[in-house]
Order: sequence, then structure tokens, then C-alpha cells
Amino acid sequence: MIATLLKEHKPEFKIYISIVVGIIIFAIAADQLKDFIYLINKLTQRINVNQNFVGILLKITGIAILTEFAVSICNDSGETSIASKIDLGGKIIILSMSVPIITSLLEVLLDLL
Repeated sequence: MIATLLKEHKPEFKIYISIVVGIIIFAIAADQLKDFIYLINKLTQRINVNQNFVGILLKITGIAILTEFAVSICNDSGETSIASKIDLGGKIIILSMSVPIITSLLEVLLDLL
């Protein structure tokens, strides 16, 4: 509602409201994520999974979420060129972080052959 009212009188503030609301929602969701991360860590300890891989997967998930948030902000402000570059950068970071997992998976597959 506030965004709609401000859009009529001060359209330049629309993006600021979008960012603030996004940060508030992210903060609320992040609080819920703590319980999820605790549960995942507890379960992976019980089934004897490499904790480094779990950490990498959680970091990759966080990067994907933050990248999508930044891309959405850029798209909302009309900066589609910057949004596409942020999206590409996020994908490259995720790919580079996943190298240890991919390497380990390939080693397991090679051992099976």
C-alpha cells in the first residue's frame, strides 16, 4: 500500500521501499533458516556425511538466494543489463564453489569402474 501511495507522489522512492521490504522479509526468513540449518547439520552428523560438502551446499544455496534478490532489485529499478551480469556472476561463483563436490563425485564414479 505504501509503495502504491508513494508511486503517485514520489515515484523515485518506490525502489527504496522495495529494498527495505525485501530486507525485512529476508531477515524474517533468515531467522527461520537457522532452525533448518541446525536440523540439516544434525541429520548429516547422524548419517556420517562429509560436513564440508554440507557447508558448501548451504553456501551455494545462500549465494543463489542473495543473487536472486539482487537481480530482482535491479529488474525492479529497470537495470536489466546489471541484473543479467549479477545473475551470470552468481552462477560462476556457484560453479566454482561446487568444484570439490563434482570432483569427489567423479572420483567415486571412477572407483566404481
